[in-house]
Formats: sequence, structure tokens, C-alpha cells
Amino acid sequence: MLTVDYDRLGVRRGMSVLDLGCGEGRHAFEAYRRGAHVVAVDLSAKDLATTREWCAAIRLAGEAPADASAAAVRADLRALPFPDNSFDRVIASEVLEHIPDDASAIAELARVLKPGGRAAVTVPRWFPERVCWALSDEYHANEGGHVRIYKASELSQRLADAGLKTIGRGHAHALHSPYWWLKCAADDSAAVRAYHKLLVWDITARPRLTRWAEKGLNPVLGKSVVLYARKPTA
Repeated sequence: MLTVDYDRLGVRRGMSVLDLGCGEGRHAFEAYRRGAHVVAVDLSAKDLATTREWCAAIRLAGEAPADASAAAVRADLRALPFPDNSFDRVIASEVLEHIPDDASAIAELARVLKPGGRAAVTVPRWFPERVCWALSDEYHANEGGHVRIYKASELSQRLADAGLKTIGRGHAHALHSPYWWLKCAADDSAAVRAYHKLLVWDITARPRLTRWAEKGLNPVLGKSVVLYARKPTA
């Protein structure tokens, strides 16, 4: 389940791609399959181990070009172990809302992005997230939970403060917003379990009907907002 549109980000074979806060690697996998040289970064050793396992499986299955590469690195997003201007593309999906010092993380993202390179930054969208916070303190008030709610304009300004120009916006996962509202209101209910089964089926089967429905609903109910940004060449 991808939040970032790779065609819109412009990921091409041979590019260097950095996936920040990769989790179990869902965005790294797609870049790898497209022939990129991928570096996935996270603080969780467990998630990085899963990412390595899946990248190895992708290679064994012949799903990635032979000249592509994938690596997983444990690092803090606020102090990345890479030189300036290292990557053609940078992805930071659903991670900044967990970091109290998001300005440092964004500054590091901008530092390692090459001039002329592009970044895709995704965070929970303001309205769906605000509803979740109103329904449940447990949703966000826990160790490693969400520490802020972004408006798209605020996130765009943070990117601008780091020297990145927003060049596009998108939304994703509209079908997930009602699930999280229901879960926050009535966790572990029969309705929540049924909705979860529906989402798993949708992710695995990808039927046309739900794909079209979500595409139409994303501008209104999308759980995530995606900002596409560019680092100036000068």
C-alpha cells in the first residue's frame, strides 16, 4: 500500500532513492522494483531486518533489475550519516508527525537531496487526524505516537524554510479514514474487525470498484496528504 505516487515523484532506473522512516520498507520496495539504488533508514532494528528480508526476496524472485541495489541503515533522521547532495529522490512517509524536532529532520532531508532533486513528504491529513484525536487520547498520546497535526500549508512552509519548493500536492487512503474513526470510537468491536478485513481484502485484491471509489474520495477524505517538493539547483 503506497502513499506516494512514484510516477509523480519521477523515480527512474539508476536513481539514488532515500526512504526515511521506512518502517518495514513498503516504499523502498517499489523504488527497488523500479531499478533504483535504494537506502532505507529507520531507528527500529526489527523493521530494518524485515526490510532486508523482503528486499532479498524481491531480488531472488527477479522482481528488481540486476543493476538495482537496496540497503537498510539504522539512523536518526535528525542526523543522517550521508554527505550533502547524495540522493536524487527522498521519501519521508508518515514519519514527521512522530518527531518533536521536525525542523531538524526536514533540514537533514533537504541537505542530503541533490540540487534539482525531488522529495515526497506525507503526513496524516488535518481533518481526519483531528477527528481521531478528538475521539481517542490513546490514538496519539503514547510513546512514539503522533505529536502534532499538520495543515498542508504549514508543512509546505516548513519545507520552504529548509529550502525546498512545493511543486505538487496529493491525497491518499480515503477508505482508511472511516476505519480509524471507528477504531478510535469503538476499538476491538465487531465493526472494527469487519472493516479491517475489508481493508486487507482491498489491499491484496485491489478490485477496480474500490480503487475508483478511493480515487474519487481522496480529495475529500484522504487519510494522508502528500507534498511533492524540489530542491533548487542554485
